[in-house]
Amino acid sequence: MFIANWRQVLKRAWSVRLLVLAGVLSGLEVALPLLGGIYPIPTGIFAALTFLSVGGAFVARILAQKGLSNADQQDCPDEAG
Repeated sequence: MFIANWRQVLKRAWSVRLLVLAGVLSGLEVALPLLGGIYPIPTGIFAALTFLSVGGAFVARILAQKGLSNADQQDCPDEAG
């Protein structure tokens, strides 16, 4: 079951943005060897950047984000106090 304002959350939440970035970086990490060394990027750089963006998404998820303050309370009305 989705929260009532899931569309707003998808558009505005930094955690979602950072997870999309992590997905793009993971895709680049897979595609880079297929380019045959055209770009001199050190091995593991995309893995490190993916790790940082997922860590940032975790932090962004637990922080209150401007304009999204009631998103979680709508999900669990018994805990919203």
